[in-house]
Amino acid sequence: MSGCWHRFRPRGLCRGAALTLVFGCALATAAATGSLPQDPDPGPGPQTRAVSSTVAPVDRDEIEGAAAAAEADGKSVKDAAEEVVSRSGDRWGAVYDEREYEEFEQALDGSYTGVGLSARRTAGGDVTVSRVQPGGPADRAGIRAGDLLRTLDGRAVGKRPVAEVVALLRGDGTGADEGSRVELGLVREGRSWTETLRRARLTTEAVTVRRLGAEPSSAVLVKVEAFTKGAGADVRDAVRDAPDGAGILLDLRANSGGLVAEAVVAASAFLDGGLVATYDVRGEQQALYADPGGDTDRPVVVLVDGGTMSAAELLTGALQDRGRAVTVGSPTFGKGSVQMPSELPGGSVAELTVGHYRTPAGRNVDGRGITPDLVVEERAQQRAETVLSGLGGGS
Repeated sequence: MSGCWHRFRPRGLCRGAALTLVFGCALATAAATGSLPQDPDPGPGPQTRAVSSTVAPVDRDEIEGAAAAAEADGKSVKDAAEEVVSRSGDRWGAVYDEREYEEFEQALDGSYTGVGLSARRTAGGDVTVSRVQPGGPADRAGIRAGDLLRTLDGRAVGKRPVAEVVALLRGDGTGADEGSRVELGLVREGRSWTETLRRARLTTEAVTVRRLGAEPSSAVLVKVEAFTKGAGADVRDAVRDAPDGAGILLDLRANSGGLVAEAVVAASAFLDGGLVATYDVRGEQQALYADPGGDTDRPVVVLVDGGTMSAAELLTGALQDRGRAVTVGSPTFGKGSVQMPSELPGGSVAELTVGHYRTPAGRNVDGRGITPDLVVEERAQQRAETVLSGLGGGS
């Protein structure tokens, strides 16, 4: 969502910290797992993040008018704004109260309140722990990936949507904050037990780097969980620090997006300037450009799947269209609309769809996603490593 890119400044937004222009991300949901599976200093201007929609934009004047009328009548500003967004059919439009928006911005900065675990639903319908953040409350309690999550605060998880389970883990809507307690009912290898954890303020490691072999020319795997603040610079540093001749396997699987400018900084690591994406805001065309001086010689393979969204799709599309990388995996999610936040009376914030972005070749990602050059459903990483080796990037 922001960084060394061509920034434009929406008018009428001032909350002390600058609000963000949006390009779409499911990061809020990802952060809500209590796991976070997401720009360089933007100065006083707005940051950017990415969200998606396929419907006509909500009328900003209408939502602001409804909010003002609600405040004058002593009613809930947030409820009035949500009603307008709901009627519009914009399924990615959102309204946050002041606390929720603060949490969301903290998630974009790479911190969140939670217990340090990610959850997913299995093919059998169970909710299972998919990842435990080292050093977090869940890790200290001995919870492991693969444990089944049966109850939260005595309430059966059952068929609840995973997003709702995530909200319960965070305590959304209950006023729960750092230090508050949450009771988890768990099952492991037939043994059932409960753990009471205290929510904590946690930070995420958005980018991890490791060698794929012991040889000096072995390829380097750069895994980006989300484009939170600083992730783009971490990718750039990983590319600069890679041994001469070593290829880069850029793993964007399950990357739910984040700050678009961070994705642009990451693109700049592989490009010598030039176009990264274009976008429109209420019909006005804008563009995002890479910085010059990136590594244009090193072989690159980008690994994607159906969980690759928004800012991650923007990066994937740029490298694919510019002929800078071979993409491997399964088709991406398809989130590519531009949203802009509007501050409402009482500190609430409404994020409303105002346009869409396109890849350098003019492809509209929203609702379509990106099809990899090599579509692979199974053993995708192994196939990606083989492709990278074939490009001369090491094994």
